[in-house]
Amino acid sequence: MARSALMNVMVNAALKAGKGLIRDFGEVENLQVSRKGPADFVSVADKRAEKIVMDELMKARPTYSLLMEEGGEIKGTDGLHRWIIDPIDGTTNFLHAVPIFAVAIALERSGEIVGSVIYNPVMDELFTAEKGNGVWLNNRRLRVGSRKHMADALLVTGINSRGNAIDALQLRQLAHITPSAAGIRRSGSISIDLAWLAAGRFDGVWEAGLQPWDVAPGSLMVREAGGFITDYSGGNDAIAKGEVVAGNQYLQPELLKAIQAVK
Repeated sequence: MARSALMNVMVNAALKAGKGLIRDFGEVENLQVSRKGPADFVSVADKRAEKIVMDELMKARPTYSLLMEEGGEIKGTDGLHRWIIDPIDGTTNFLHAVPIFAVAIALERSGEIVGSVIYNPVMDELFTAEKGNGVWLNNRRLRVGSRKHMADALLVTGINSRGNAIDALQLRQLAHITPSAAGIRRSGSISIDLAWLAAGRFDGVWEAGLQPWDVAPGSLMVREAGGFITDYSGGNDAIAKGEVVAGNQYLQPELLKAIQAVK
């Protein structure tokens, strides 16, 4: 599989950060049994991974802007390009030594996501996508699943514990949708949810209360795998609104209809 120069930059940054996270993940597993616990350590690991990614990207493209979960926004002089970075998407999983988390990077050009990388270092699964060039897991091209009916669909969502209006709505949606689906999952990493949708492992994804770095990398993968992704109104502002409804051509409209039926 041929990759562009920019994609190679993104992949190298994710792999380098992932290598450090593998080492840190081993430490977290040990910290689980200590009195102090791993929370402070994970915060350091998060920032360290983000710095690795930032340094690699800026070394290759010093004029590009950056938007990062930990480090905020850094304005570049380019004016057209922006890196969007989540160093550990699935931090709570990482905190508890659950091996479902990812380094997630997206490249935005003139407001459009044109490249993305989602890398789970523990599973050594590298998902990559470039606009017009498909989405790949390692060296295998991916397509969304072909299931047509909600009764056969495995869906995934994210439920937080902040106790706010979004959480309450999510629980009502869950109660409404669960009886019609084959099953519901909650992985703890929206980037992985969307990458696994692109791989056909999940059939539908919905979640709200998200940030741009949560949505941007996976959104391109869904589209490049032949899927559809919208916000809760059915529009194209999933990244800006922090709302995701995704699936194939058959299930995405059904899932969207079910979500919109819940107030």
